[in-house]
Amino acid sequence: MKLARRKFLHLTIGAAALSALPRSASALDYPTRPVRLIVGFPAGSASDILARLIGPWLSQRLGQQFVVENRTGAATNIATESVVRAAPDGYTLLLATSTNAINATLYKTLSFNFIRDIEPVASIDRVPYVMAVNPSVPAKTVPEFIAYAKANPGKINFASNGIGSGPHLAGELFKMMAGVDLIHVPYSGNPYPDLIGGQVQLMFSPIPASIGYLKSHQLRALAVATATRLNVLPNVPTVAESVPGYEASGWQGIGAPRNTPADIVGVLNKEINAALADPAMKARIATLGYTAFASSPADFGKFIADETEKWAKVVKFSGAKAG
Repeated sequence: MKLARRKFLHLTIGAAALSALPRSASALDYPTRPVRLIVGFPAGSASDILARLIGPWLSQRLGQQFVVENRTGAATNIATESVVRAAPDGYTLLLATSTNAINATLYKTLSFNFIRDIEPVASIDRVPYVMAVNPSVPAKTVPEFIAYAKANPGKINFASNGIGSGPHLAGELFKMMAGVDLIHVPYSGNPYPDLIGGQVQLMFSPIPASIGYLKSHQLRALAVATATRLNVLPNVPTVAESVPGYEASGWQGIGAPRNTPADIVGVLNKEINAALADPAMKARIATLGYTAFASSPADFGKFIADETEKWAKVVKFSGAKAG
């Protein structure tokens, strides 16, 4: 009886001692104050809109405000560096994008290594591209376009949102895989007036930006750049049906500073995946022209590494350098 009573007292004292220990690193307490979500694009941009869609969901689910903070400049590198240097406590997050994977090779003097210094939390979406041409281009299919380009080397211009942008490298990947000679024309502003006007003939455009022009027949879709056909353009084939293995799309997700506790990463991943499984949220993401893309932290990390390796080859092929 005495042994049993002594054991009970030891257990009681031990439990009291454990309860007195600080729990600041535990996901059970996370979050206890507002969380900053850093976006490397300006307010009103597609990435900003997505962040302001996911932020309120997380705020409601986790009971603390998720505040979107826009830090523009250097093609998202300023935003990324601010997160890399933040405390790894889950209170500073990054809206990571395909731009980060491209920048790893495009920029030679970055003060951080994106794969090493950012903890993958969760993917959110894929941003599909479409191979859109001015209606004056005689080709109606990808094989016809390749034949037309080979018959007119160096005479077809393709537009992009700037050197090293997703649309630029999607075009360079097509050049590399299809063996055609196209001239890149980077724009710092809106390229669509010139594409519609015929000053440039082609663009691998994010579908959200070009779907209106396609539906009004101001542009013609030759193919989607995704691995499979899309519901938004159900009768448009994929580039890969003519150029096997071709795929190019943007993506967005959430990252945190390296060494952020795994249990905090797990809480965020669980809630983001819950958002992507919610029919209303999926529908809202679809209205932006995106495709919901859920993953585990490990799978998102592998995806980022694969994307970084893929676009490194294209950057080197194109000779592109950050301005």
